[in-house]
Amino acid sequence: MLNLSKKILVAIDGSPASDKAAEEAVRLAAATSTQRFRSTLYAVIVLPSKEAPVLTDLSIAPARNRKDDWEERQRRIFYVVDKAAADANVHLRKEIVYGEVDDALLKFTEQEECDVIVIGSTGKGRVLRALRGSISSKVALNASCSVYIVR
Repeated sequence: MLNLSKKILVAIDGSPASDKAAEEAVRLAAATSTQRFRSTLYAVIVLPSKEAPVLTDLSIAPARNRKDDWEERQRRIFYVVDKAAADANVHLRKEIVYGEVDDALLKFTEQEECDVIVIGSTGKGRVLRALRGSISSKVALNASCSVYIVR
């Protein structure tokens, strides 16, 4: 059976490139939605499997409430996609997954049977990109669905 509604994954990390990707993903979801067939947009943040220690963990700095810090960061990261999806009346699901970014995105795409991945060409991990290669390139080479890289 032909499925006219689309499942669109957008990878976000709070960088300007991921904000552009989020806006483009919302436009794509709005364009593929009709009265009868509604597309779903998955906004996905990938976090490391293990929480890495930060410098303040080793110093005498006063302890901060990580839960409050994370909630504020999460709100800021999702802000652009939240606002754009609400303005365009696009069904948005916000997800947080764990693992290596490229592997976690590909695994999520397979589990949810997404039709397209929208990803920024560069993100916050510019140092890691220089060491390990581009995440967007790895996703594009290994995905079983279409990949839209936003510059």
